[in-house]
Amino acid sequence: MTMQYMERVGFTELGCAGERAHSWVFHSHLHVSGGSRSRHVQGCASSSIPFSAAVAAPISVLCPAAGGMQQLSVLPSFGFLFDIDGVLVRGKTPIPAAKTAFQKLVNSQGQFVVPVVFVTNAGNCLRQEKADQLSQLLGVAISQDQVMMSHSPLRMFKRYHDKCVLVSGQGPLLDIAQDLGFCQPITIETLREKHPLLDVVDHDRRPNVLYPSAVELPKIEAVVLFGEPVRWETNLQLIIDVLLTSGYPGNPYHRENYPHIPVLACNMDLMWVAEAQSPRFGHGTFMVCLENIYKKITGKDLKYEALMGKPSKVTYQYAEYLIRAQAAERQWQHPIHTLYAVGDNLMTDVYGANLYNRYLEENSRQGSKSWVQAKVAGGRGPAALSQDEEIDNSWENELASAAAAHCRSVLVCTGVYNPHTEMPLDTRASIAETVFHGHRDFRFEPGLVEPDHIVPDVDAAVDLVFQLENFAPY
Repeated sequence: MTMQYMERVGFTELGCAGERAHSWVFHSHLHVSGGSRSRHVQGCASSSIPFSAAVAAPISVLCPAAGGMQQLSVLPSFGFLFDIDGVLVRGKTPIPAAKTAFQKLVNSQGQFVVPVVFVTNAGNCLRQEKADQLSQLLGVAISQDQVMMSHSPLRMFKRYHDKCVLVSGQGPLLDIAQDLGFCQPITIETLREKHPLLDVVDHDRRPNVLYPSAVELPKIEAVVLFGEPVRWETNLQLIIDVLLTSGYPGNPYHRENYPHIPVLACNMDLMWVAEAQSPRFGHGTFMVCLENIYKKITGKDLKYEALMGKPSKVTYQYAEYLIRAQAAERQWQHPIHTLYAVGDNLMTDVYGANLYNRYLEENSRQGSKSWVQAKVAGGRGPAALSQDEEIDNSWENELASAAAAHCRSVLVCTGVYNPHTEMPLDTRASIAETVFHGHRDFRFEPGLVEPDHIVPDVDAAVDLVFQLENFAPY
């Protein structure tokens, strides 16, 4: 990104006197439906930065700045939620700013100086594998407890853990399902082997000789969609078979079986960024295919028991729970007041963070207990999960005690979001005309895809947050 371009679209340089790092931050005044709020970032020496009164720490230092002395916190009252694809990596290629950013987030002993959770919509591996990948990529030690995959909230859905569930996706699906608590997962490939007549799109894979299965499968009582599969035609066909036969895919279709058996889906991203110049199909695209095939055959909408991964509310509730757990483990006494969600996708990262911020602010105003919500409008039942159904008391009590007051969205320009488009004169009209890439069951609201901050990369995001929070850990 050139200096001329950044000046043209409104980037200005950030930096305190004596600081070794500078960042470029986008200046934007964006109007949000229901009222106007200014999203404007200036140099940290300016008195216009809205420092929170809640940031003050028991131990602090004073730093000379324009207009007087500023109190710098050395204990965190905030946490980071980092997306991975498009923020830290593109495919398997590291983004250069990532390693620099994370050197600022650890002390000389390699310990994090602020709570950090990696919130990814990926779901094709175990948390420990992703933690190992991130550790090698970033040059810092990452624990699996800092990693949140799109399927992580499924640990709470104990109602389904003892049931026979069909799992779709790729990677070590059985290991992932069992790690989450599922006792009887069945893969698409196992189902295909037991019912060889069902998968006939690929003529070369049709069986020449049919052998009766020695073991009958139990009734499939739920479908879990972990992520985009490899053979879409096989997965689409067999999932439809299961839904239209109430869990007995070898039987004839019974269209009167509606609502169908529960479907739990993770990762709604329509597209994601790898090494290619343009975004690639994500699991959200597979879900669009499944939804439309089901409706074309039955005339009815496919219903989801739960939608997980960004931008769902339960994902951010679970992420905040992990942030609080880290703070407690490090014995940081300050409550976590603000979450900063750093991502590259307006329709997932920004939408989800802003949606959760709305939830936190409404909760704060109402002063009421927050209830875990894993369903959205159009689901099979009421939105709130009850204590005696999907979530047990311990999990609900943990997630219900949301302590944060705000969740701020920080958009980087290294992934899906492209800053090199011509800046429209009417920003709000442009956003309103944007094609909504979010999931069918989420309503498009222009205010929810307006980021609080836009920065060129994750390193600039860390600099910005440290300055906004007046944070000096060293």
